[in-house]
Amino acid sequence: MKKLSVILVTLLCAGLANAQVKSVSVLGDSYSTYENFMTPSTNELWYYGKNAPQKTDVQNVRQTWWHQVIKENGWRLCINNSYSGATVSYSGYDGNDYRDRSFNTRMDNLGQPDVIFVFGATNDSWAGSPVGEYKYENINFGDLYSFRPALARMLQWMTDRYINTEIYFILNDDLRDEIDESVKMICQHYGVPVIELEKIDKMSGHPSVKGMRQIADQVNRFLKENAK
Repeated sequence: MKKLSVILVTLLCAGLANAQVKSVSVLGDSYSTYENFMTPSTNELWYYGKNAPQKTDVQNVRQTWWHQVIKENGWRLCINNSYSGATVSYSGYDGNDYRDRSFNTRMDNLGQPDVIFVFGATNDSWAGSPVGEYKYENINFGDLYSFRPALARMLQWMTDRYINTEIYFILNDDLRDEIDESVKMICQHYGVPVIELEKIDKMSGHPSVKGMRQIADQVNRFLKENAK
């Protein structure tokens, strides 16, 4: 059943592309979650609904950053694969193993979009995940418990897998300096543009309605200024 679902979503995304309307997928963490708008539906939530914490004033999917960006650009949603608490690496909070929700684990379930927004690294920063060394070749399983090789492995795989797809990395504000530096360095290595956010309004560490609007505006501005 899972394979059938993935096939159907892939065909849908391909159909949208053929209709000359860009399809968009999101690979994210809690900032990009919203009940009933995620694939798989079993991913843990932050926004909004009976199973979500409801610690911000965001109460409608139309208030999320990604919904606003997609709608305002005349695009369509392909897959939103976001998971609350997810880290890029396999190292999570309190030293727990986060392979089940890692970006590296979920990066192959995005359909066939024209645009991918990767919005991550926040939990790697907050959880104090090991940063590790810069490594672009011969990355082994153990390396994936450190942020730098895990990010490199993810971007290398995604740029090879999603051919002719626009991939953007959205970088949260107020993260550890070494995380910021690592994202910029590794994204540059793989030719992935970084959308660096500034002064986002938050409640309980998560974007408020105002913050979501700020993210959408900053993403849209970056896209306009760097139009291909």
